[in-house]
Amino acid sequence: MPKSIQLCVLAAALLLGLTGCATQHSHAPAYWLTPEPLPVPERTEVAIARLTEILHRAELTEQQSAQLHYDRGVMYESVGLTSLARFDFMRALRLQPDLAGAYNFMGIHYTLAGNFDQAYEAFDSVLELDPGYEFAYLNRALALYYAGRIDLSLYDFVEFQQRDVTDPYRAVWLFLAQSELDPATAAEQLAMQRATLNDNNWGTQLADFFLGRLSEADLLYSVTNELTSQKQLAERLCEAYFYLAKWHSMQGDTERAIHNFKLSLATNVFEFLEHRYARLELARLRDEPLSVEDEFF
Repeated sequence: MPKSIQLCVLAAALLLGLTGCATQHSHAPAYWLTPEPLPVPERTEVAIARLTEILHRAELTEQQSAQLHYDRGVMYESVGLTSLARFDFMRALRLQPDLAGAYNFMGIHYTLAGNFDQAYEAFDSVLELDPGYEFAYLNRALALYYAGRIDLSLYDFVEFQQRDVTDPYRAVWLFLAQSELDPATAAEQLAMQRATLNDNNWGTQLADFFLGRLSEADLLYSVTNELTSQKQLAERLCEAYFYLAKWHSMQGDTERAIHNFKLSLATNVFEFLEHRYARLELARLRDEPLSVEDEFF
């Protein structure tokens, strides 16, 4: 069956499933779609094997070795092998201490492990080495956000959002952080920012959802709009369930928030920040301590 037809059949099946479940679960649309985990791409496995062979056999300069360790770390990261990724980022920094990208990834790992002070230092290093590395503002904001320093996180969330006012995800994260301090002001600002968002970006549906312009069911229906691949479907479900979980958490519905974070994790979209932070969100909701793995740091 041609790929385009497969996608049409998939979308139709999802919509029929949504329609069929609507009468039974009209109050719980977050339970309607079960993500299918993405497989590890064969090309990524092959690339990791090739880089490993080069690192073991080739005569490399320290800078070349650092770059290859960094590249392999990024690949490990993309398939969820986070411990191996950390080792490679650390090796890269030992060989080349001015590698901004490696500091950025280490900062993310520090955040996920609850080592917030080290995370701030890592992201500060990124911006000192490369002031144009704008995602360091987002990642530092997230570190501050999850450390409970919401007021300080807003400076970085605002900086990140203003660097691309058409990006809905930047507006949504600023809204989520502001909502922790002043929900009314957060909603007003998101409503104003909505005018500049890119309507061709699926993420704008998330902004509309938080503004109350889309229902939970409408948001889930929208994941099937103009699908181009199974990968895109998994990515949208990863995002949709994460932000639905955040919304349920904001409403005080911990049970459904936990369920939706689990569904986001089930997609295996390891590269997305939503997948990365879903597990941290679960720990927060369950009041569990973060597992600080000192041996890696």
